[in-house]
Amino acid sequence: MNQAAVQTEIRQSLTAEAWANAALEAIAQGGLDAVAVEPLARKLKVTKGSFYWHFTNRGELIRAALALWEKSETVDILARIEPGLEPYERIVNVFKQANASYRAGRLYLAIAAGEDHPVISEYVRRVSESRMNYLRDCYRDLGFSESRAQHWARFAYATFMGNLQIRRDTPDAMPQGDEFNEYLRLMITTLIPREVVDDSAVTPSRVVQMRRNAKT
Repeated sequence: MNQAAVQTEIRQSLTAEAWANAALEAIAQGGLDAVAVEPLARKLKVTKGSFYWHFTNRGELIRAALALWEKSETVDILARIEPGLEPYERIVNVFKQANASYRAGRLYLAIAAGEDHPVISEYVRRVSESRMNYLRDCYRDLGFSESRAQHWARFAYATFMGNLQIRRDTPDAMPQGDEFNEYLRLMITTLIPREVVDDSAVTPSRVVQMRRNAKT
């Protein structure tokens, strides 16, 4: 087989996206330092020639991996949520999807740990902003004012990030099975009000009192 045929076979047998996925898996397991061409090539069972067909250096691979991660954590997730759903159901779906994958959460934290790098911080900021903006829009559609919708979005996103930290740092503290489902229901009940009554007049203490009254 001549050299041109060999190169074509390499290109067709392993795509740039396959390399990017392998890089993301390495990041999830060992952080950014785990992204190295030779170990990835061995794992993928190809030569380094496959890598250099698609990328000129490790930095390009990391950018490709981050772009793939950004798409999967924003565009792809939101695409799975039907646009015709009520805002309450949209937020519920976001919460369920966000808490469904241990790997996705571990990967987020591994990437965010490298935020001091300007390229990485750019991607992390966009993903976080996209998620919070979507939540803000949903809360606004529930009837909250712009500023209060932003507060609720921050509250919800901070809870999500806290869950990621617990799963990483003290995994035994995160409930499993039916207990996790109960925990998820508690989060949904707390973070997603079904309706807003006179938003401008609702203070935090008033919300607590309203909920207490609702239980009596």
